[in-house]
Amino acid sequence: MNGTEPFKIPPEAAFATTYDVAIVGSGVSGALIAKTLGALGLKVLVVEAGPGEDVTIGEYTKSVERFYSAVSKDNNAPYAHSRNAPMPRDYDAVKLRDSQPNDRGYLVQNGPFEIDSTYSRVLGGTTRHWEAKALRMLPDDFRMQSAFGRGRDWPVTYDALAPDYGRAERELGVSGNVEDQRYGGLTFEDGYVYPMKRMPPSFLDKTMAKDLDGFEVKVGEQTFALNVRSTPQARNGIPNPAYDGGKGFTPTGAVSIHQAEMGGRCQGNTNCVPICPVQAKYDARRTLLAAMDTGNVHLLARTVAFRVEVDGTTGRVTGITCKTYADKDAPGHVTGMLQARIFVLAANAVENARLMLASDLHGSSKLMGRNLMDHAYLLTWGLMPQVVGTGRGPLCTSGIEDIRTGNYRQHHAAVRFSIHNDGWGWATGAPYTDLAELVDARNLTGAALRRGLIDRVGRQLLLDCMIEVLPEETNRISVDPRHLDQLGNPRPVVSFHIPDYTLETAAFSRRLTRQIYQRLGAEDHTRYDPLAPGWVSHDGEGFTLRGGNHWAGTHIMGTEARTSVVDATQKSWDHGNLYLAGAGSMPSIGTANTTLTLAALCLRTADAIAAELSPGLATASVSTHCQEIPA
Repeated sequence: MNGTEPFKIPPEAAFATTYDVAIVGSGVSGALIAKTLGALGLKVLVVEAGPGEDVTIGEYTKSVERFYSAVSKDNNAPYAHSRNAPMPRDYDAVKLRDSQPNDRGYLVQNGPFEIDSTYSRVLGGTTRHWEAKALRMLPDDFRMQSAFGRGRDWPVTYDALAPDYGRAERELGVSGNVEDQRYGGLTFEDGYVYPMKRMPPSFLDKTMAKDLDGFEVKVGEQTFALNVRSTPQARNGIPNPAYDGGKGFTPTGAVSIHQAEMGGRCQGNTNCVPICPVQAKYDARRTLLAAMDTGNVHLLARTVAFRVEVDGTTGRVTGITCKTYADKDAPGHVTGMLQARIFVLAANAVENARLMLASDLHGSSKLMGRNLMDHAYLLTWGLMPQVVGTGRGPLCTSGIEDIRTGNYRQHHAAVRFSIHNDGWGWATGAPYTDLAELVDARNLTGAALRRGLIDRVGRQLLLDCMIEVLPEETNRISVDPRHLDQLGNPRPVVSFHIPDYTLETAAFSRRLTRQIYQRLGAEDHTRYDPLAPGWVSHDGEGFTLRGGNHWAGTHIMGTEARTSVVDATQKSWDHGNLYLAGAGSMPSIGTANTTLTLAALCLRTADAIAAELSPGLATASVSTHCQEIPA
């Protein structure tokens, strides 16, 4: 594959063509649906707000160099920013004061809590900067209301989604060990193995396991034994010869020279977020380019969806008005309308909701944009008593999973802990801040400075506590005509608060990490700044909570139009030829990163679309994978 140029289509041609399916968004949701449908011979258009470049090794090298030279190492630092398709930036966050919205960045933060989460409007979407953790949600996460009296139940069960999880793990090329995932009710089909063997545990992982494995903690009325377990991740490693009944697995780019531009084998760099220098980490460009390779999928880049047009009588979508720009920063654009039999919004939970609300489509349930979720991250950090190899390996190779669910969820949120191999970077800005401290505060120079920095960084341990947030209607995305971007599109307004249900787990997690550090003999260096964005207090103690970039829940799925926005296939209840795809459909977020689950959901959506448009070509999984639970 030499690039996307043969498959890019000029706007005048795209707007003059009626496609089988038009997809807004080139991230993992849109790419999976496009690849599945393109392989069946359906004509598909994928619309990308960003420039639609960065598919050759030369272009990717520019992104790596851009990151290295950037002063701010935020998640979007590697990617050329566009005034016509702006992205959230971490440094846009300032602490809200006097109940005034923060209008500095692309996101308008309406508070009371200010989320520092972001996403990428580039080819491949947010998988360009994700960490590549590929965890399955737990069975309990799908039945929160019936099991714990909290939140919502899904219209599908874990067992129903399990085959689609397997399909998603194949497409993303997940490395993992099934035996490490047997906790919390997780089940796998007999003989199942991941496509690739687990990423080797780091020396830090092994050091922690010696003191932590079997350590018992009480959560509510239950006692759990903690264990350090490997984390499944979408990253090229060692293919598992036992995969697929002994057929094995060929990872994209790891063993094929002509695909080297699309990913080598993991070399143990720790800057997976925001960019892997060897492309070992999966991103949606791989799936998108495979979709284009079918010859049935076109890409329309530099194009921002402006309005969803709906027939007032039938409710069906008649087209999507778009604005295409020539220069990423200069004002000016041409307007046209996408025409298709089926439309899919696959931008992300924020942009899908923004577009629908900007089109004055609030839904019969009035839930469009509501029930916004993200994971709340509590970071804690300490110094181990010995050098533990910090700075080697992917960001996280292992975590503590055993308390991801339990009866305690009747009273407070679930949590999982990740063990970071990259030191205190996320929490304190290390190693740059360590260097400044050693020079400015301790006056170290030369060999003493070198030894001091190696000792300091080499002993760093960061634990991130990823805490669930339940869907609440007051947590939402909205639009306001006072806040427009350069193209005249309404910008997303974020209204969010952290419920006590989550804060209680933040306090519990801080107590538990203190115990863990004591058991490890580590010095606890955790400090939270009351003036920092994300500062919260609970039961007399203050914390700083971060966002996880796991936007979810704004077009929530369910069993009826009265209480949800889409059905179990992500099809709009109100618009018979419109699907809203991605994590925005999720009724709960649990303690798994959202990408694997949204990928599984979108494979089901592709099946449903195929069954509707070309029943004879649809995959056999349609009849078994697209069943709803009766209301």
